Amino acid sequence: MAETPSTRKKSSAKAAAPKKASAPAVSRGPGLAASTPGQTLATLRENAHARPKRTRVGRGHGSGMVKTGGEGGKGQTVRSGGGKGPAFEGGQTPWARRLPHKRGYSQKARDIGHFRTTFAVVNVSALAAWDPAIEVSPESLLEHKLVTKAPDGIKILGGTKPGKTLPQGLRFRDVVFSATAREALGAAGAHLGDDAATGGVSSSQAASTEASA
Repeated sequence: MAETPSTRKKSSAKAAAPKKASAPAVSRGPGLAASTPGQTLATLRENAHARPKRTRVGRGHGSGMVKTGGEGGKGQTVRSGGGKGPAFEGGQTPWARRLPHKRGYSQKARDIGHFRTTFAVVNVSALAAWDPAIEVSPESLLEHKLVTKAPDGIKILGGTKPGKTLPQGLRFRDVVFSATAREALGAAGAHLGDDAATGGVSSSQAASTEASA
């Protein structure tokens, strides 16, 4: 094919066209390597799996999200905390109840609301104005309104207040004491109604000895 003036002009224009210069390396600040030449905002891509594919519910059995759509069953299985515990055996007598029992039970391992001992408490400072001629007992403490009730008994505690001293020779019956209360009452010469307070002699023996004297 013979070369015409028009084709000659086009070929010379292509030959004369300068080549595009490659994009310069972009500086990323001191201490950082230059970015890849030609990298722009349009070429940036997210990391792999940065945006996981959303779960499409109700799109056929192959999706794994049919019928209940990942919400579980209805009733017991859909409730928070529903279902049976690990010891459930389908309704038959569970293993823990099939075991043979020892004779009797320890009350300490049962309901403390029913089996623990509950005392009404009285501090020794409340007895500062008590008449030594009156015996300190659950009945007298209730009568003088130092306690309002005595479920399983009364316990004397060692709480003191400034300016209040115990009278000498107080007599106690049917009450229990804390260690600090026993020490304070013993220093005040109180009769605690047990062997420890009367030097190994019971309260009834001590009373009979005083009557004979």
